[in-house]
Amino acid sequence: MSKSNRVHHKKPTEVEPEMDLSALSRRSFLGGLGSTAAIAAAGAVGASAVLAPGEARANEVGPEIGAPRLASAYQHRIDAANRMVSDGIPTHDCNGDEALYANRIGNYSKGLPHNSLGEVTPAAYTAFLAALSSGNPADFETIPLGGARKLVNPQAGLAFDTEGDDPHQFRQPPAPAFASAEEAAEMVELYWMALLRDTRFNNYDSSELTEIAAKELSDLTDFRGPREDGEVTVQTLFRDNLPGATEGPYISQFLLKGTPFGAEYVERRMRTVRPNLDFNTTFSDWLAVQNGNVPGSQQFDNQRRYVRGGRDLAEWVHIDVLFQAYFNACLILGTGPDPANQPTGGGIGCPANPGNPYNDSATQLGFGTWGPPGFKALLCEVASRALKAVWFQKWFVHRRLRPEEFAGRIHVRKSGLAAYPIHPQVLGSEALSRVKHKFGTYLLPMAFPEGSPTHPAYGAGHATVAGACVTVLKALFDENFEVPNPVVPNGGGTQLQPWSGGPLTVGGELNKLASNVATGRNHAGVHWRTDAAESLKLGEAVAIAILKDHKANFNEDGSYIFTKFDGTPITL
Repeated sequence: MSKSNRVHHKKPTEVEPEMDLSALSRRSFLGGLGSTAAIAAAGAVGASAVLAPGEARANEVGPEIGAPRLASAYQHRIDAANRMVSDGIPTHDCNGDEALYANRIGNYSKGLPHNSLGEVTPAAYTAFLAALSSGNPADFETIPLGGARKLVNPQAGLAFDTEGDDPHQFRQPPAPAFASAEEAAEMVELYWMALLRDTRFNNYDSSELTEIAAKELSDLTDFRGPREDGEVTVQTLFRDNLPGATEGPYISQFLLKGTPFGAEYVERRMRTVRPNLDFNTTFSDWLAVQNGNVPGSQQFDNQRRYVRGGRDLAEWVHIDVLFQAYFNACLILGTGPDPANQPTGGGIGCPANPGNPYNDSATQLGFGTWGPPGFKALLCEVASRALKAVWFQKWFVHRRLRPEEFAGRIHVRKSGLAAYPIHPQVLGSEALSRVKHKFGTYLLPMAFPEGSPTHPAYGAGHATVAGACVTVLKALFDENFEVPNPVVPNGGGTQLQPWSGGPLTVGGELNKLASNVATGRNHAGVHWRTDAAESLKLGEAVAIAILKDHKANFNEDGSYIFTKFDGTPITL
């Protein structure tokens, strides 16, 4: 029996809890909630009843008590459900590669068994699709695997949610097609990211290789990264089209400044990996990784450092807790500065969002609502709900192949083993030629020995969580506040030093933080540009739906005022 057709039967010992609804019976409450006036009257009668001697007296006060409060709570949940339904459900289109290529070369198949060219075994892909189509947990257990690694949580894409919109109500446009110029351009960018993995961000403006990379990306017919005066420059290289993301240093201040953690203090130097150590550059290793095995291992630096370049950033997003960067940012934003330990001590004391109702209160502070504990809990909450939305897109709509899989197709094509329809702009690129010269193959050098995770590329989990959490932070804090005492790492990444330049705003640095985390996965070679760009917008949409529900349930009359990733101002 499929999951959707199951019926839950109560065990004989299960008893439904009774509701104390004063003068109303349980049946009349559930059947006639529309009569709020009747409920209120019943509650008033119950509240005025004469107590027997020695009987405890209720001490409850408020605008609604007893049954009227329960009726209002019920109505709030109905209103939230109505908001969800009114948003409708979209049609989820894909790029058509799965139907176009019978050998599935355009789709994700990592972790399944493959032939000697790295093409998935047809029976395994059929079983994979059958499990996705049925949704039956038992069918997922019959998917053949090619090695030791398991598929990551496909059933999360079938989960329901009880706040905001349903995960299936959010839409991502089709990913670039396998043979398209856009896919080729994104792959050229990834080859350059791998080649520049050990170049420090602070040295981009003095590196000959970054100039060559920017020039080649500028000349591609369908490269969609940010530009200055129509050209990709070393300042816009590997950045995103978000307000503030191309301003100032590459790394956001929220990945550099120390984090006040209550009475503790967390310095942001990280354990990173040794330079010039890349993985999956031989075809035998690549094939092993596609089958779900891990033939290599990392080697770590013996000194902790601040994020200096692509390799450090890739390692930061390799093992982070998915909402970690934004929880740190929330602590930095909401904690006042420590004058004795600037620029690295304390927080920045950012004001609350202009719509916070407690900004002008003479007698109250926000706490569980519109205040610090509520802020921090909300970050964790949107992260979980964002993952359900993007896992649906990954497994049940797009099934986009990972960059490492596409690079394997390029290697097979360039080696004359198969005539895959790959766009000539990547086949003839300077980036690909340099990779072949340095590593001896056309494979994408990976920062992680295991390559990508064992779930499809599009959308990206890190980027969706980034979009959701950064949207919440912009809704909670004043995005126009200027970040004081900006910093950058020194040459060795062992210390922070002052950065002098134009003003850096909280909104811009939060957008940059989202970009850093999302694009950090690209520096590792595990995601595409569109994975990051479209998933930031997906996370933003998830957060906005949740913020609407939150606001509707608060007693205070406040607003969330912020700027979306596309530059559009919004007030909720």
